[in-house]
Amino acid sequence: MSAARSEWGRIDLLRAVLGGAEGEHVLCGIGDDAAILALAAQPAGAGAGAAERLVWTVDSAVEGVHFRRDLMSLEDLGYRATMAAASDLAAMGARPVGLLAALVLPRDVSDEDLLALARGQRLACDAIGTAIVGGNLSRGGELSITTTALGAAAAPLRRDGARPGDTIALAGPVGLAAAGLALLERAGATAGAAAERAIQAFRRPLARIDAGLRAGAAAGAGAGAGAGAAAAIDISDGLAADLGHLARASGVRVLLDPAALVTAELREAAALLGADALELALHGGEDYAVAVAGPGAGELPGFVAIGRCAPREQGASDVALLGPDGQLKDVAARGYDHFA
Repeated sequence: MSAARSEWGRIDLLRAVLGGAEGEHVLCGIGDDAAILALAAQPAGAGAGAAERLVWTVDSAVEGVHFRRDLMSLEDLGYRATMAAASDLAAMGARPVGLLAALVLPRDVSDEDLLALARGQRLACDAIGTAIVGGNLSRGGELSITTTALGAAAAPLRRDGARPGDTIALAGPVGLAAAGLALLERAGATAGAAAERAIQAFRRPLARIDAGLRAGAAAGAGAGAGAGAAAAIDISDGLAADLGHLARASGVRVLLDPAALVTAELREAAALLGADALELALHGGEDYAVAVAGPGAGELPGFVAIGRCAPREQGASDVALLGPDGQLKDVAARGYDHFA
């Protein structure tokens, strides 16, 4: 029996069997943050704003893989799982329409535990202006939450729209959630304001729905020429890894300004750990920030310019750091991989 492929290798394997469905109703299938569906055929000559597309995504949180119950409450878990799924809608510039949640509950999960989990889901939904409208309950050996998020957008953002010369901009912090997890795992390192901020970033992330909507609206209004955003991606597996996906989809190379990636909050949290703040920013993961690329991406409200797109070079890394002297330093495509 052959060895298991990496996570993205397995996605490619599934895409070979399940993909290729694009057509009248499926505008974007496997390979982006969410699928894009047209509910009805568009009339000939209709513009991008003629009708909204359905944007549909699913995300799972599995005990022992995505979370540990000793590091967060069940209310935290419900909140975090909901925001993780909704973050994919933010990356597509879509407004949430409703969520479905499938829960697998071990025997040790009491009714009180279930209510705490549901309270977290409700708090997350209230924060982003949507609701859980259904789902499924099942008994199982490990606690898991699978959340299906439904959204709508007139002109959904995709990963493949970036071009050389575009600005890369970011909404939301990167690296802080990974610092929070590391602090929780290190006994006695969770006191103080800096630690509190990092732990909150891990336990209670925020899907950047408003930022995604602004980016999507700018792209739709500009119809691609001079628009604020032409491509976007959810930052959940690590900034470098996720921007690598955008770079490959768009056929560009991403050059990042390291000074723009490290916030004062991240620097303080990294100091508590004795860790490299830039490494946390590049490879930490579970931030649920949104990165966009476009001619005017750095001018979008709520976004900070962190780099630019360059022409793709044979044999070069997908992502590189731009030094003050103009020298480039390759960034390894490290990030969370379920099957690494």
